[in-house]
Amino acid sequence: MKSFSCGDVVPGCDVRFLCSSEDEVLHQVAVHARQDHGLTSLSDDLVTAVRSAVVTV
Repeated sequence: MKSFSCGDVVPGCDVRFLCSSEDEVLHQVAVHARQDHGLTSLSDDLVTAVRSAVVTV
């Protein structure tokens, strides 16, 4: 399982994800970023930051 806390990249956001793969985490983060943060796309820098903050649990 892979875990990601949005607050590790976006201070103040307390949304957490627990997914079976890193790709699933990235998909869920993209949906969350669009719905809750108003982002229409994820920049390469943001994807890199998310990938570096994903942990195996």
